[in-house]
This record gives sequence, structure tokens and C-alpha cells, in this order.
Amino acid sequence: MTSASQTPPPGRTDDELAQSDIPAMLRYGLSFAGPHRTALFGDGAVGAAVLLDRLGIQPRAVAFLAKVVRSGGVRYAAGLREPVPGDEAASMVRTWLESAATTADGVDGDEQAARWLEAVAELLGLRHVYRSRTAGE
Repeated sequence: MTSASQTPPPGRTDDELAQSDIPAMLRYGLSFAGPHRTALFGDGAVGAAVLLDRLGIQPRAVAFLAKVVRSGGVRYAAGLREPVPGDEAASMVRTWLESAATTADGVDGDEQAARWLEAVAELLGLRHVYRSRTAGE
């Protein structure tokens, strides 16, 4: 089969990505490499960014949380009263961190979780930049 005969996967909307099961994606993506990790860092990160963007979370809050995870571990971060600002967002992110904590294995698992949070922060930043640039047109 040649690459010309392959059909690209269909695009997904923000609403579809926001309905992703982020806790499950974290459990499987941090436990297994390959397609599970690809899904976590792809659709999972975009879905998380969409959800956080809708709640008004700034990229810097997620980037800071990644630093907390990197220095204290995902289990420590899951125990924070307010991992990100706002009750609804904090509850959602805490659920993600608790899910990640069930499978994050030591420093390497914490590092993968921190990298995922950094990816989410970057995607949030891109959404903000795009929105501000298109608002001026």
C-alpha cells in the first residue's frame, strides 16, 4: 500500500476532543508507550487544553503545575487544594492528577506527567494567540 492510497484520519472538533476521557488516557498513556502515549500527548492534550481554555485557565498556571509535578511528584500535586485557579478547574485537574498518580512510576512517571502538562500549557497558549490574532481581523 502506498502513502497516496492511505486516507488521513478525520479531524475532530473541539467539542469531540473535550469529551475525551482524560483520566483514562493518562492512566494508559503513562503506563504504556506507543499508541496510548501518542493518544495522550495528541488528542488528550488538545482535549485538556480545550477544557481548561473554556474555564479561562491561563497557560502559565498549567506550566507552573508542571514544575510542581516535576519537583514534588504527581502524587504531591494531586493533593494540592488548588492545583489551578478556580473551583471547577481545580476539581477537574485534581481528577487528572489523581488518575496519573495511580500509574506514574517514580521519577520517570512524574517526568512524563510533567511533560504532558507542559504540552497542555503550550496548546493553551496557542489557542490564546490564535484567538487574539483572529479577533483583530
